[in-house]
Amino acid sequence: MGILNASFSQNISVVHPEYFLISGLSGIPFSNYYYIFLFFIYINAVIGNSLVLLIIALDRSLHSPKYIGVFNLALADIGETNALIPNMMKTFLFDSQYISYNACLANMFFVYFFNTIQCVSLVVLAFDRFIAICLPLRYHAIVNNAVMCSVFSVFWMISAFLVAFTVSLITRLSFCKSNEIQSYFCDHGPLYRMACNDNSISSFMAKLNTAVYFAAPLTIFLSYLCICFALSKITTWEGRIKALKTCVSHLLLVGVCFIPIICTYIAAVMLSLTPNVRIISTSLAYAVPPMLNPIIYVLNTAEVKNFIQTVIKKKSASIAHSVSD
Repeated sequence: MGILNASFSQNISVVHPEYFLISGLSGIPFSNYYYIFLFFIYINAVIGNSLVLLIIALDRSLHSPKYIGVFNLALADIGETNALIPNMMKTFLFDSQYISYNACLANMFFVYFFNTIQCVSLVVLAFDRFIAICLPLRYHAIVNNAVMCSVFSVFWMISAFLVAFTVSLITRLSFCKSNEIQSYFCDHGPLYRMACNDNSISSFMAKLNTAVYFAAPLTIFLSYLCICFALSKITTWEGRIKALKTCVSHLLLVGVCFIPIICTYIAAVMLSLTPNVRIISTSLAYAVPPMLNPIIYVLNTAEVKNFIQTVIKKKSASIAHSVSD
């Protein structure tokens, strides 16, 4: 009887390894240079998005619904790059590929949480453009700072709950065969597939999160179909182009954010990608958009360019005045 109880207890116990091993790129010579390249992307992303946050905070004319969305996007970009790339540098450049169990779950949470906020921000910005073009007379009644702050607060809470629930399900899994994660961070998919007990709930959540992720570009696509229909009703080409120009920056952000990762998903389904190819493609898809987002907004948004020009003129006038004195 005691033997049966011991056997039963062993069957229902959950085995958590003390550490996981992050495999990273394998069999590629000079792979360290790739991680250094990602580090330079990280530096540019942090500096660029920090400047965007500073500009929006300082310029009162940018305290508008649209720029509340841009502010949240910049916050998410900084959060994602900080959760992802410094960890990669520590892991692969300093031969520290082992990560503790709890640190692994924390890393997983923050990477997926901030990536979700990126998607949410782009969806909300699409909603902003949809109302501005399709319902221009009701724009200020529907979209204002209070509404945007409330919407983002709700989305941040929902995203945190969904990602936290997904990560918490990992604690129900036993890892009795291997502790090596075939990825460059504590990736949810490769991790839950290593479990030697029932991982069906984690598998379901992975599919649900993927469906939610792909719902974002679909929602944006539908928004722009409505925008195109509204633009077709404008009689002059000049009016259409003027309205469309307000969407250019957002469309570029959407393309930069979603096209690489969607192409990676499609390639993974249609072809059998090697771990190295999947790591390179997904790491670039996660790392490059946060670097490009602030560049796109600085170069394509008149309000930001005007603010920068005003600051430069004031500094130049101040320097000229001090020199003349």
